[in-house]
Amino acid sequence: MLSVIYSDEFLQHKTGLFHPERPERLGAIVEALRSAPWTQQLQWLSPTPVEKRREAILEAIAALHTEEHIRRVESIASSGGGYLDGDTPVSPDSYDVALLAVSAWLDGIDRTLSGGKPSFVLARPPGHHAEAGRGMGFCLFSNAAIAARYALEQPGVNRVAILDWDVHHGNGTQSLVENHPRLAYCSLHQSPCYPGTGYPQERGAYENVLNLPMSPGSTFALYQPAFEQKVIPFLKGFQPDLLIVSAGYDANRADPLASISLEPENFGWFATQCLQLTPKIVFGLEGGYDLKTLAQSVVATVESCLASD
Repeated sequence: MLSVIYSDEFLQHKTGLFHPERPERLGAIVEALRSAPWTQQLQWLSPTPVEKRREAILEAIAALHTEEHIRRVESIASSGGGYLDGDTPVSPDSYDVALLAVSAWLDGIDRTLSGGKPSFVLARPPGHHAEAGRGMGFCLFSNAAIAARYALEQPGVNRVAILDWDVHHGNGTQSLVENHPRLAYCSLHQSPCYPGTGYPQERGAYENVLNLPMSPGSTFALYQPAFEQKVIPFLKGFQPDLLIVSAGYDANRADPLASISLEPENFGWFATQCLQLTPKIVFGLEGGYDLKTLAQSVVATVESCLASD
């Protein structure tokens, strides 16, 4: 069984007509997972409601984000909506939905640590571009970094690694974990590309950051050796008690926002490599904007998890 943490409430983060980070992304994934031949092996879980632990959620967010940023997101939402920047809309329900997304990521940590098996957090808005004092790149709060810090507070967890295979560099995640000796961050991302960060020389305060810029047009033939020769040795060397994957699927050939040429099945291979390191993995959705290949890629990821069970 694989735990999938999802709520229809995530659809209430409205981004507007023609925005690539749209509610239909989740709809496509849910339909594909429920149509898969192994769908009975999925355990669908609703995230813990915000009202049941609002204070804990806000404390987890405030551990990494400034009070000014948190209040700004809340204020824009409560005033009817607006924008954090030109790409990052906030609708009337977005603040509450973003809190629920954080709750879902925390639930993913709890499920994986208690059961020793992977889980998939199917939530939005995404988070890996959100920095301490600002949201950007479709992201409001830095879900993966928040979840990693939360995980360190749990019994038996001394080190947490984050692997980010989204096509865009997770500038927010890196900035929030690179100065923490018990956290590591590894990213494969297209370069040059938004947001223009993630250079190889960025190594973190404790040699705990590995950035692998990939040239536009890169295929699996380039990703595979990067994974085998750099990603896996880096993660293995850090010896994490838990692995968090910022699972973005915009490195697909068909994706409209980048120029990497992966296929959906390649993400299943990535997942298999990670699972050989540890079964304690929390996958959390980031990008991916071509609905068909997005859904196929999540299916490939989940299928690898079920095959390793």
